[in-house]
Amino acid sequence: MEKLWAGRAHAALDKAADDFNSSIAVDSRMYRQDIRGSMAHAAMLAKAGMISAAEGAALIEGLGGILADLDEGRLAIDPAAEDIHSFVEAVLTERLGDTGRKLHTARSRNDQVALDTRLYLRDLTADTIELLAKLVGVLCTQAEQNADAVMPGYTHLQRAQPITFAHQLLAYGMMFSRDIGRLSDAAKRMNVSPLGACALAGTTHPIDRQFTASQLGFDGICHNSLDAVSDRDFCVELCSALALVMTHLSRLAEEFILWTSWEFRFVELSDAYTTGSSIMPQKKNSDMAELVRGKTGRVYGDLITLLTMLKGLPLAYNKDMQEDKEAVFDAFDTVNACLGIFAPMLETMTVRKDNMLAAAKGGFINATDLADWLARRCVPFRTAYKLTGEIVAWCIEKGKSLEDMTLEEYRGFSEVFDESLYEDISLAACVAKRTSEGGASPANIAAQIEYLKQVTA
Repeated sequence: MEKLWAGRAHAALDKAADDFNSSIAVDSRMYRQDIRGSMAHAAMLAKAGMISAAEGAALIEGLGGILADLDEGRLAIDPAAEDIHSFVEAVLTERLGDTGRKLHTARSRNDQVALDTRLYLRDLTADTIELLAKLVGVLCTQAEQNADAVMPGYTHLQRAQPITFAHQLLAYGMMFSRDIGRLSDAAKRMNVSPLGACALAGTTHPIDRQFTASQLGFDGICHNSLDAVSDRDFCVELCSALALVMTHLSRLAEEFILWTSWEFRFVELSDAYTTGSSIMPQKKNSDMAELVRGKTGRVYGDLITLLTMLKGLPLAYNKDMQEDKEAVFDAFDTVNACLGIFAPMLETMTVRKDNMLAAAKGGFINATDLADWLARRCVPFRTAYKLTGEIVAWCIEKGKSLEDMTLEEYRGFSEVFDESLYEDISLAACVAKRTSEGGASPANIAAQIEYLKQVTA
């Protein structure tokens, strides 16, 4: 296939150099976006009178034929092509002759690839947002079904205060809802058209950039031609948002790795999302969660690749920027694969409420409530805190829990204690009393679920 830049060269490109220079293996996945962009460009050329209406119609029809042939497998992308733009133009010229050669009027591969990338990432972002919304939906459903599942809340991986499994799941729902917001915001900033910036300085032809932007669903145009072809900050911003998605997924994965262990046994995952051991027949491994945790580093690496690629580039386009697509595509592929596994894995899990409750009954996680009970009876909180700490230490020595202590034993520490403390320090009461907005009470859980349903609708 003849190179688009063949006129300047007197010798063929070295085969190894040609392979090294090629991006077809990566950017071929953008063929639909490339053809859509070319169809809009052809329509604009005809509208502006730079080609005839008949030529414009022939170009659009020819491009539509190539798209259909690629979609239906009648045409294969040539792996020897330099890039997807060269391939499409070559096929179009082969089919239409000189008319095909007019398509690239007032356009460069520099603004073309920037356009294709924005269009493709816009579609990918929509897919990721949909997957995130599905995961949030699963978390909300599981929260509704497990609103009464009392479990320990942890700090420093030590049992701290009683909460519900629903409250824990919804915390991640909130994280993922913000991830949706970040991706949506980045997509809005990305949704401006670079087409018409040409190589770097714009063009002398009477083009209509607003027309092509509108045809392709953009909110506007890039206002500086140099900026339009030379920055990939939208790739960085999207990849940064994806890195945060993976951070949240990895944290949730770690929870499930712990919760499915015999030390916790809070949750059992379906056999469809676990593996076994080649030698230990009793094993049931949470390998999907472990892989998500491991793949997080991959997405971080993609982000670092993009940042490093851009940090020393002078304006305008440089070949370094060819590396942008593989990194950001990989980030999206990885995140979407992880989300595609996580939602059904959580949807099919079995929640062991009894084990959660048994864990909640240990570790004196109602100690704060005992201190609060004293504070409501005019005992200064720091005094109440110290007194409660002394009671916990005594219980540990005697092998008792706060619920097991007799009133006489309590009154040995302070005459303030009365029978009402027992109702106040019950685990159910401890959860129900967390009525401050965002807390663990049943009413708050219901409100959080409703909020998440609204923001992800």
